[in-house]
Amino acid sequence: MSETETEPRTEAAPPTTGVGRLRVVRRLAFVAYLGALAFTFGTQGAPLDREGVVLWVVLGLAVASIGRRPIRILWLVLDFLPFVLVLVFYDYLRGLADTVGMPTWWRPQIEVDRFLFFGHVPTVWLQEHLKHQRYSGVRWYDLIACLSYYSFFFLPYLTAGVMWLRSRADFYRWAVRFVALSFSCFLLFMLIPTAPPWAAGHCTAADVADHPSSAPCMYAIGVPPADGLLGRFTTVQAGANPWVERIAGDGLQQLHLGVAHELWTKGFSTADPVAAVPSLHLGGTVLFCLFLWRRTSTTWRPLLVLYPLVMMFSLAYTGEHYVADGIAGALAAWLVHTAANRLERWRERRRVRTDPAATPAESASVSI
Repeated sequence: MSETETEPRTEAAPPTTGVGRLRVVRRLAFVAYLGALAFTFGTQGAPLDREGVVLWVVLGLAVASIGRRPIRILWLVLDFLPFVLVLVFYDYLRGLADTVGMPTWWRPQIEVDRFLFFGHVPTVWLQEHLKHQRYSGVRWYDLIACLSYYSFFFLPYLTAGVMWLRSRADFYRWAVRFVALSFSCFLLFMLIPTAPPWAAGHCTAADVADHPSSAPCMYAIGVPPADGLLGRFTTVQAGANPWVERIAGDGLQQLHLGVAHELWTKGFSTADPVAAVPSLHLGGTVLFCLFLWRRTSTTWRPLLVLYPLVMMFSLAYTGEHYVADGIAGALAAWLVHTAANRLERWRERRRVRTDPAATPAESASVSI
């Protein structure tokens, strides 16, 4: 069976007809869905786990399918279940990445950043000049950094949901790209583990000479040694700690999202700490912008250019990634997107050769 890009438009049915009553039910269900979503966010915080986000997206799509063709619910299950299972498998594999025993790289990404920025490490410079005393109040750039950083935990799955409503073909195109990017990054995480800035803040070259994946210096507190990998701060804002810290979660407390902050802290304690290159955060952001570039009007394209830049600022400022990590992530996204485009064009040419009577609309259909 297949579904084309769009469904035929139908005249609005009176609410007294069967179709009209189902439309009313759909609207009421949507209001209930929004109410449940708001209640959950207010009491438990925004879900930061993949399964929680996907569950809310799928529930929203199920509500949107009320009153439409009943087979849409089956399509919803058949389309999203493999997508979710593959990503759950990815999470399982990523948890094993640091057990392979490959040496962890601490210094090359620092040297690349210093080369690109005339001897400066952007994370150090940004925290020197912008970081204030923690939890002393959120500033506008802290808010931007927090929201852009956490947008990655929602955006891939919201994009999948919107694409599914718009076109199941586009849903599959997006899902293939995102899964391919995730597994490509995983291979590099496993083969070339690399430490992020927050981990290097208190470490010296001697501390990491053996390329450890979990050096004790990663979790040290206090003023770092003078010969640290990132050097000492040359200036400090009032009340701020004079060393690189992981501050992406601070804004959640200031936004009254304490439960989400607790989930972030829990995730921090269980995640692979040396999976920095390439940056999947920036790679996913760039992939999103590349995918939407030809699917949006020119009015929105400046935002698609701005979004990766803001994300890179957020990742560097919060100590999550070096700029070198982000460049690697952007390159990975471009390679995946380019390869997917070529594969799709090859499949289209092959389909036309085997079925010359097919129309462009048919070529956009998805068969299962």
